[in-house]
Amino acid sequence: MTKKYSNGEITIVWKPHICIHSGICFRELPQVFNPNKVPWVNQNAAETGVIIHQIGMCPSGALSYFRNTDTEEPGK
Repeated sequence: MTKKYSNGEITIVWKPHICIHSGICFRELPQVFNPNKVPWVNQNAAETGVIIHQIGMCPSGALSYFRNTDTEEPGK
């Protein structure tokens, strides 16, 4: 199972099956990553650049992201 959380600029991807639960994400950026809340990711609680930086610190690769792009043609 993979979970996705979008803030409009990026989509945060979490793959729980490869997460090693190091805790780096919620210790460093608890306003975004809080395992005591549902959902545990609040993608709107920090600036996109800060979130991207924190995702880059994930040792297991369970957290990743992609930039959202407008793929819809005008008028559709």
